Amino acid sequence: MNSVTLKAKRRETGKQPSKRYRREGLVTGVYYLKGEEAIPFVVEPLDLRTIIFTSQTKIVELEIEGEEPRECVLKDVEFDPITDQITHFDLIGIVRGQLFTVDVPIILIGSAIGAKEGGLIQHSMHKVRIHVLPRYMPSSVEVDISELTVGDSLFIRDLDVENVRFDAPDDAVVVSCVPPRVSKDAVELEDALEEGEEGEEVEEDAEAAE
Repeated sequence: MNSVTLKAKRRETGKQPSKRYRREGLVTGVYYLKGEEAIPFVVEPLDLRTIIFTSQTKIVELEIEGEEPRECVLKDVEFDPITDQITHFDLIGIVRGQLFTVDVPIILIGSAIGAKEGGLIQHSMHKVRIHVLPRYMPSSVEVDISELTVGDSLFIRDLDVENVRFDAPDDAVVVSCVPPRVSKDAVELEDALEEGEEGEEVEEDAEAAE
């Protein structure tokens, strides 16, 4: 379980304060915990790099100025459609000893036997939702694909992660090794060659008949 500290300050709510914070280069956020009032805050954008721009899911130690730290996980992120900068994000609080729900990335490891034989790896599920206690939360789910041959697939039921319950159907496909695709151009070329060969045979038969 990976964790990271995020320092923040409480903020005012409303459109005008939000615009002011963004002009100041800050990012707005909201902390949610079931049964408690939501807490709006602001953070420095650089402090979000290890939380948002990562392939791992981390527990965030939210330290709002003058208050006790709160454990949480990233829920949603909003980006500016033009600049692609972070404009807002939400954190969901977690409580030690209580199950919580979080999305974690699925990472493929190993080199599939089928890929060495010309097959193609199709990574169908890049993230999976899990139910887990905070102390057991994995930063990612690693899937070993080294034994996959052409035509094989791995399903949710094949994943073995201790103390984790997957929120997905058992038959949901995680990754497959499929036969190589034949391009449209290659098919058309093959058809053209076959037609050419048939045409030559017809001409030869006609000449023989004369």
